[in-house]
Amino acid sequence: MISYKNILFDMGNVLVTYNPEWVIRHYTEDEELIREVKNIVFNSQEWFLLDAGLIEEEKAESNWMERLSSDKARELAHLSFQNWHLYNMKVIPGTAEMIRALKENGKEIYLLSNASMRLLSIYKEVIPAVECFSGIFYSAAHKCVKPQDIIYERFLKEYSLKPSDCFFIDDLEENISAAKAVGISGAVMKSRTAKETAEILGLNIGV
Repeated sequence: MISYKNILFDMGNVLVTYNPEWVIRHYTEDEELIREVKNIVFNSQEWFLLDAGLIEEEKAESNWMERLSSDKARELAHLSFQNWHLYNMKVIPGTAEMIRALKENGKEIYLLSNASMRLLSIYKEVIPAVECFSGIFYSAAHKCVKPQDIIYERFLKEYSLKPSDCFFIDDLEENISAAKAVGISGAVMKSRTAKETAEILGLNIGV
């Protein structure tokens, strides 16, 4: 097993799959509307600002409403935004078992994720084996985002951790590169499977 004391996980596409279309498709099968809402809401600058904690939800939604093409699109966007956290994230099979195995082997487990303030109130319903985590660190609460170096520095300070004791798994190369720049080792997860994550960590749990 990997020797690092502290194991850090990203959330989206590492512990849970994330797809912004899932909530939109819950309300419509109209492909044109799906594309419009996905691009204007979920692929927007406002979405980035929500993750960075630099805009309120009400202001973000107001901005989107001005850019949407019809009342139908605006209604769909409102429903999708209000309920995205219920539909867009699904636990990757095997991750709960993997996290519990890490905990049983004496590892401290942390979440380091870009996410908006909404996740602070519902993360216990989303993160697998959440009771095993020693810390949950969401970008919006600290007004910075990966791969900014400051987010890693604030994370380490928040939990009084040494970077040399930490190993980080994320699905984006730029986030791992930024972590390494401040002394945190890590690996990029590519397959979105618990099997790959377990292999990276040297776990043999049959996932």
